[in-house]
Amino acid sequence: MESGRAVLLIADIGGYTDYMSTHRMSLAHAEVNTARMLEKMIDAAPGYDLIEIEGDAAFLSRQADAREPDTTVTEILRVAVAMHRAFHLERQNVATNLCPCAGCKEADNLKLKFVAHIGDVAAQTIRQRHKLVGIDVILVHRLLKNPVPIPEYVLLSEELYSTGETSIRDSAHEISPELEGIGTVRAYFVDVGDLDRSLPPLPAPSWRGRLGRTFAAAGLGLPYMLGLRRPRRAVAPRRPAL
Repeated sequence: MESGRAVLLIADIGGYTDYMSTHRMSLAHAEVNTARMLEKMIDAAPGYDLIEIEGDAAFLSRQADAREPDTTVTEILRVAVAMHRAFHLERQNVATNLCPCAGCKEADNLKLKFVAHIGDVAAQTIRQRHKLVGIDVILVHRLLKNPVPIPEYVLLSEELYSTGETSIRDSAHEISPELEGIGTVRAYFVDVGDLDRSLPPLPAPSWRGRLGRTFAAAGLGLPYMLGLRRPRRAVAPRRPAL
C-alpha cells in the first residue's frame, strides 16, 4: 500500500510460545497447524494488505477512507469477528482430529486477540520487502502489551475509537496503558466472543472430516519421524524493531 492515512490491524495468537515448546513430532504438526490458522485468518480479511507475519501474529493494513470515517470502527469489528471465527474453526478442526500428538491436541489452548489503530504511515521497500514505518506503526505494536484482563478481545486505540458512532459504546471498557517511548494512552476493548455470539454457532466436526484431517496430519509428520526433515527450533515471536 502507499504512504498516507491507514487502518492498522494486528491479529495475535495467544499461547503460541508454550504451544511451540514441544517435542519433534508435535513441533512438526504445531508449525503446520499455526500456519493454517494464520492463512484462514488472513483469507477472512479481504480488502486488507498483509504487511508481515510476525511469528504468531498477522499485521494487516488498508488505506483509510476519508469519506466515511464513521464506519471504520464497525468495519474493524466485522473483520475481527470474521477472522476470529476462521481461526476458531481451523483450531477446532485441528483439535478434533484423531492425532494424539500435543501439536494437535493442545491447539485448543490457543486464543486470538486484536489490536487496531488508525494513523499516518510511510511505505518502505528494502530488498523487495514492503514495510510500513512511522510512529503509528510503533504505537499499534506497543498496544499488544496491555492490561486487558480477558484472553480474546478487540482493542481499539483512542484515535480509532473516536472516528465515529458505534454500537459498542455501552460494552467497551477503557484502559490507560503506559507505552514505552510514547507515554500514557487511552484505548478501549471489547470481548470479541461477545461480538461473535450474535452469529450462528460453528458447525460440529463430522467423523469423516476428523478422519481426513487425521490422515493429513500423519502425512505431514512422517518426514520428521523418518528423520528426512528437521523441525525449526521454537523461538519467541519476532516483532519489528521499534
